[in-house]
Amino acid sequence: MSPILGIWASQNYSRVAPDTGAMFPLGMVQVGSGGTSTVTFSSIPSTYKHLQIRSILRNTASSASSLDLFMRFNGDNSGSNYRAYKQIGGDGSSAFAAASGTTNEIRNAYFLNNGNTANVYSAWVCDILDYANTNKNKVTRALNGQDLNGSGSIRFFSGLWMNTSAINSITLTVEGSNNFAQHTQFALYGIL
Repeated sequence: MSPILGIWASQNYSRVAPDTGAMFPLGMVQVGSGGTSTVTFSSIPSTYKHLQIRSILRNTASSASSLDLFMRFNGDNSGSNYRAYKQIGGDGSSAFAAASGTTNEIRNAYFLNNGNTANVYSAWVCDILDYANTNKNKVTRALNGQDLNGSGSIRFFSGLWMNTSAINSITLTVEGSNNFAQHTQFALYGIL
């Protein structure tokens, strides 16, 4: 056995789980017929370093445009606890940036309405960093986009929840009084 492997093998790694980046499925939601206004992941264990949500999504608005996805943690609706978002993106012909101050939720994606091309969904991946660390506020970062055969956009979002509590529930909603459309899917993962 080589000395390096011998030293490595002799270490006791059972006391602390290594930061491996390994992902573990914690829950999945697929929206059924008629859609739903809210998707919630609850009873999230505090045993991981980060969380990630992966989604294909669409909403029920009839216009040929897009709406925002909003995120809240632990049922907190307080406007003083959120910095809604910062965003940069592009649509192939121009770049854009936007930001928002204090609000009662984090804006985290801009996704297709039912009035767009049939059966086309937006993609969204969101990281919730250090979600169980009770010594820091919580930060999100997200990548979101859609392709509409020659048009579309890609966006990067960041958000802040001004609270040090461990996150044990995540609630997702659609802008206005709209619903997530049928076949929208959300998958939540824990990352070591």
